[in-house]
Amino acid sequence: MYISLIADYGTGDPAFSEVTQRLSIGIPQAQINLLSVPPFSTLATGFWIAQLGLNPGPAERLIYHNCAPRQDDPEARQNNEGEGLTYALLNNGVKVVGVNAGFTLSFIKHHAQLQVVNVSRGGSQFRSRDVFPPAAAAIANGDLSLLGEALNPEQILDVPNDRVAWVDGYGNIKTTIPAHTLKLEPEAKVVIRIGDVVSDAIYSDGSFRVPEGTLAFAPGSSGWSAEAGEIRWMELFLRGGSAWERFGKPRVNQKVAQIG
Repeated sequence: MYISLIADYGTGDPAFSEVTQRLSIGIPQAQINLLSVPPFSTLATGFWIAQLGLNPGPAERLIYHNCAPRQDDPEARQNNEGEGLTYALLNNGVKVVGVNAGFTLSFIKHHAQLQVVNVSRGGSQFRSRDVFPPAAAAIANGDLSLLGEALNPEQILDVPNDRVAWVDGYGNIKTTIPAHTLKLEPEAKVVIRIGDVVSDAIYSDGSFRVPEGTLAFAPGSSGWSAEAGEIRWMELFLRGGSAWERFGKPRVNQKVAQIG
């Protein structure tokens, strides 16, 4: 079993080790890969659930995710209660277990069967270690006895089509702008705003088909194939530099606008 553990604990945080230990109790032969997203970033969590889950990988896969800002109820919490646990079976057979919060399920909601998992919503400040792993392990092993009612995709937030989804190690900015929504000619000049920073860019159908030092606005490396066709997300790429630095180091979830 290959497990992708996606959470906002922080890169190098021992919380990843603690959760890995708990998952390994129920799935002792699992190979667990760790992916840290920014604090409370349900958008980045949802993006990577889809990117990893909807693309090719090992046949036996589980994505276990936890990004729970506890923003579903502004009132004081009783017993550390937070957003509920859910199960998604992707159309390709990949299993996804994690908290339904913000945009965590937005990218996959039309590519999966979604159900509530009947476990406590409280009981610990660290539910992803203390409460959820036995349920995730049971589901991974084929025990679906904890599954409850189906979730209606219409009750889950849509993916916003104007945000920073991720910044990779090269400073490339992955966005939630679907490439098929743009009607631009190759090498057309565009103006992009992120936050208070505005920059000229060149629309390209391939990021490296621009000169050194040029900011490209192009279909990037992220996306997946689905029943309705291929989805590809637009990316900002600076040949020989960092698009992230060019735009003043924007945060994930910050708005991206084409203004010209």
